[in-house]
Amino acid sequence: MLRFIENLDRRWLFLLMGLLVLLPLLFPLALPLTVSPRVRNFHDAIAKIPDGSTVLMPCDYDPGGIPEMVPMTRTALKQLFDKNCKVVVICLWNGGPGLVDRVVRGVAQENNKVDGVDWVNLGFKEGREAVMQVMGQGIANAFPRDHKGRDTRSLPIMKGVRDYSSFPLLVSISSGYPGTKEWVQQVQSRFHLPMVAGVTAVSAPEYYPYLQSGQLLGLLGGMAGAAEYEKIRNEKGTATRGMDAQSMAHVFVALCILLGNWVQWMKRKGGRA
Repeated sequence: MLRFIENLDRRWLFLLMGLLVLLPLLFPLALPLTVSPRVRNFHDAIAKIPDGSTVLMPCDYDPGGIPEMVPMTRTALKQLFDKNCKVVVICLWNGGPGLVDRVVRGVAQENNKVDGVDWVNLGFKEGREAVMQVMGQGIANAFPRDHKGRDTRSLPIMKGVRDYSSFPLLVSISSGYPGTKEWVQQVQSRFHLPMVAGVTAVSAPEYYPYLQSGQLLGLLGGMAGAAEYEKIRNEKGTATRGMDAQSMAHVFVALCILLGNWVQWMKRKGGRA
């Protein structure tokens, strides 16, 4: 056994790792997940807004954030559309508008929602915090035309939408700057707009103080947070499959480490004998 493990071709390990990652992506295992209070609160904050409300949803990420940001974007949109909410999407990342438009358009088509009536993508605007401040004076002032070049004021979804006071909730999906922190500092703090957020796993602890202060009503942290959100919604989306693959890979790596240490321990024991 010891000799077999020592002489094992490492390419078998790479192959096994690949299969452990690939198979859960194709055939979700739905491994047990515990839903954290911050994820539950994210879901409940959306559930509590009146049906048919118009919600502001900044999606501040680019293709680098696809694995973590897109699953939570899709699930949040599904929950909002299930409540017949209208969604106003913007993006403050210059690499994100095309990606965000594809994601939102795909979910909208699955739910038979009409562009310009049930949802709109106002696109990208340079200016970061300055854009957030201008939006406080009027959404159409900051975005006179949407992602397609249409006059924002002429869109049915924008009738009755003036500034932040027109929204009952802000849903921020962000993988960095400008993003959730700036929405809290520039909008939630100044305009008292209730807010929930989805962020990357590595940055999530940075937002815990905002949860404790009540400036964020709920928080999704990375792929795990997105998978917990899918569990609440009884969905098996890409986050659930991703967590299955990630968990299997972590278990395999841990076993390899234990096995390697066992082999070294046995060799030293044999040498002393």
